[in-house]
Amino acid sequence: MFAEKKKAFSLVELLIVISVIALLIAVLLPALALARSQSRNVICKSNLRQLFLANTGYAIESDNYYVPAAPDITSAQGGRYRWHGVRESPDEPFDPTKGPLAAYLADGKVKQCPERVNFVTGRQWNSNFEQGCGGYGYNHIYLGSRQWQEKSYLNGLQTNRPGWETTKTTEVSRPTETLMFADTAMSNNQSSLIEYSFAEPPFWVYKGKPETSFYLSPSIHFRHQSRANVTWADGHTDSQLMAQLDENNVYGINSTAMNLGWFEPIDNTLFDLE
Repeated sequence: MFAEKKKAFSLVELLIVISVIALLIAVLLPALALARSQSRNVICKSNLRQLFLANTGYAIESDNYYVPAAPDITSAQGGRYRWHGVRESPDEPFDPTKGPLAAYLADGKVKQCPERVNFVTGRQWNSNFEQGCGGYGYNHIYLGSRQWQEKSYLNGLQTNRPGWETTKTTEVSRPTETLMFADTAMSNNQSSLIEYSFAEPPFWVYKGKPETSFYLSPSIHFRHQSRANVTWADGHTDSQLMAQLDENNVYGINSTAMNLGWFEPIDNTLFDLE
């Protein structure tokens, strides 16, 4: 009697199966990466929405004034108080649980942007000065202070403490077109990013008017496939495409190369109240 032949794949058939599997992986991996990126984008927008709600809650309990961005930043002992946290000295990390928005945020902390940004950690605080803001920045000139006003007032009286006075919700005439929070970062070397808690407009504001003779260092970070997420003063959140602008920041770093810049129009229109 003859032994029964066992069925098996030929080498050619095995190579064909391996090739098909490899092709499927090559097709599916980019789609999977895109799906994960989109998922992180959704979570990021949710984080920004929570910051909007926290700032709104703060304003409701503060006579409609938004949270101060950095009220002591110009003082001799400045750098201890931010919208996202407080610290005992400029050499220490911020404690988010003592920040002005802590009562309005889950766990009292600003959630970290889920997009994989390799922010520098553990460096001296004089070069990593905003760690703790989660990779998000606040419209400090137009909402978190009254820098936009020629003179600062508090309860109708002129004051010399412009950092502590902020904008009232009722003063924002275009809430759908006034940035409140956005994806932000800063680069002080060409190879890394640090957290930065301010969404800088293109132009500094002096005595109520934009200084258009020079650009500020851009801090809007276009980390979501060349887009940045933004929450506006009416609470809606969207993504903005990075505009073309080849500028070095105050540290001499090419901002575009680090995905830092602004969206159109490159002026203060979408930061301003009017």
